[in-house]
Amino acid sequence: MRFVIVTGMSGAGKTTVLKALEDTGFFCVDNLPVPLITKFVELTSDNDFTNDKVAVGIDIRSGESLPELKSILNSMRENKFNFEILYLDATSKVLVKRYKETRREHPLARGGKLNDGIEKERAEIAFLEKMADYTIDTSSLLTRELKSEVLKIFAKDKDYNNMIVTIMSFGYKFGIPQDADYVFDVRFMPNPYYEENLRRKTGNDQEIRDYVMSTPESKYFLESLSEMMTFLVKENTEKEDRHQLVIAIGCTGGRHRSVTVANELYERLLDLPYSFRVFHRDIINDSYVKGEL
Repeated sequence: MRFVIVTGMSGAGKTTVLKALEDTGFFCVDNLPVPLITKFVELTSDNDFTNDKVAVGIDIRSGESLPELKSILNSMRENKFNFEILYLDATSKVLVKRYKETRREHPLARGGKLNDGIEKERAEIAFLEKMADYTIDTSSLLTRELKSEVLKIFAKDKDYNNMIVTIMSFGYKFGIPQDADYVFDVRFMPNPYYEENLRRKTGNDQEIRDYVMSTPESKYFLESLSEMMTFLVKENTEKEDRHQLVIAIGCTGGRHRSVTVANELYERLLDLPYSFRVFHRDIINDSYVKGEL
């Protein structure tokens, strides 16, 4: 039987994950009281229980009984019961934003400050993060991207690394991304903006990609960037134990050259054992194409 414990910070996406697991055939129970876990394991391990995939959501809502969970989990492992822990995290800034948007009340912030509740929760469930088999930082993930990460682990049984790498294109006209770990300037490449028949296309179009990558300098840069980022992604994962890495590629308007290079880099790094996503921040900003900036 595959037994998964879904836990982590409130607002980090546990409901989304449990729904995704349920869609793949898991029997899911959310907010199971800690004292009932041992009994629940016995019931689901019984031969009369027909589902061999079970997921349980446990979080700070368990209240005063949460500290008991560590000893229960240790006991389960001592008794050779196999289970996996998926820990969902997000930055405090993102969690505050999510709570304000949904107008939900944090379990530990009733009548108090939201930030204080989040930090108190982070401290109280720190032991679960240390015990986790998988950690997903959902700070910059869309719902469909989070579901995709979950499916990789529990449906497709792929080897999973906690690092999620975002390759982002942007336009310097609209500012450098604040969350970028690495920033690369590709404004030296051929600019399709000055070709009337190409101006309104984007780096997602083959004509633009061919135009931008038409020079030896562009090809050399891409080869060098791919080699360097292959090294740096591995270094960040193995030495810094990070879960998120943002590589930002910038051109003037974020529509042509940066989009092309971001797409090319994404395709070249896909064979690495990490999760990659490509995001074009300014591709739909027409003010640059219209000559308003």
